[in-house]
Amino acid sequence: MALGRLLHGTPNPSAPGAIGHARGYEALCAITLAGRRRRMYSRLVTLSGAAPGERALDVGCGTGYLTRMIAAAVAPGGSALGVDPSAPMIRYAQEHTREVGCTFTEGFAEDLDAPDGSFDVVVTSLAVHHFPEGKREHALREMFRVLRPGGRLLLADFRPPTGRLARHLVGAVTGPAMEHNPVHLLEPLARGAGFKDLDSGDLRPLLHYVRATKPSADKTLHAAAAG
Repeated sequence: MALGRLLHGTPNPSAPGAIGHARGYEALCAITLAGRRRRMYSRLVTLSGAAPGERALDVGCGTGYLTRMIAAAVAPGGSALGVDPSAPMIRYAQEHTREVGCTFTEGFAEDLDAPDGSFDVVVTSLAVHHFPEGKREHALREMFRVLRPGGRLLLADFRPPTGRLARHLVGAVTGPAMEHNPVHLLEPLARGAGFKDLDSGDLRPLLHYVRATKPSADKTLHAAAAG
């Protein structure tokens, strides 16, 4: 049985990709990232552009590692909210968080419980491949909705190795979702949701990222007038 199946625990029909064993997930991260986790996530925080006083949302936050780092980046005066469908992951995040303005709640990427334009920045890391395939487009539209005009999006997900043996090893350990993770679709997903000014790159050895912006109100009106 793949380790990934053990980490997921009892399947949640509403979120079949959700991870149910927080401590096991943390142990796996410690082993696979071999001390590179903080440096890698620091790069993600930088790429997000999170700044003091901003409101940030981490979708599919898991145990809250990135959420806590984002909370530190938006302090003082800012806030960071982590959302995840897994109750065990949210409990772990709440129990291990001391940062001011950093909170967590259960929720689904495709049905975010937040008003339109609530956040300055939305991030998601190592989560999109967990979203049900048929709900990924809707999840990106929700991220677009809750961002303010001019707000920023950062998507980061696992980049499978190109080597056949290494890819097979990833599949044996984590399951097919990561072995065949189509990170090349992140950019089309963001563009299809309405995001503009896209750019992408790799954080070697594990991640591919896409950055994008929700058009400002002025740009939206100009485009409508031009049409």
